[in-house]
Amino acid sequence: MQNGIDLYALDIERTSFVKACGGPCTEGCVTLARIGDGSWALGDSKRPDIEPLRFTTEELDAAGIDPARFGLSV
Repeated sequence: MQNGIDLYALDIERTSFVKACGGPCTEGCVTLARIGDGSWALGDSKRPDIEPLRFTTEELDAAGIDPARFGLSV
């Protein structure tokens, strides 16, 4: 939880995800979307039916995931 917010309680139904690919993107790509202040959803383009994982900005940073690579700002 960040600031007492349950990340999985945030509605992401109309959220727009963007892809970041390390190559030709023929096998699927990681997708990322901002879902709140300091909150992110991380998905897989080849498995869009699977619920995206949710992270705080600090957790993304600790994992080495930079939203700027997706064209997103923190």
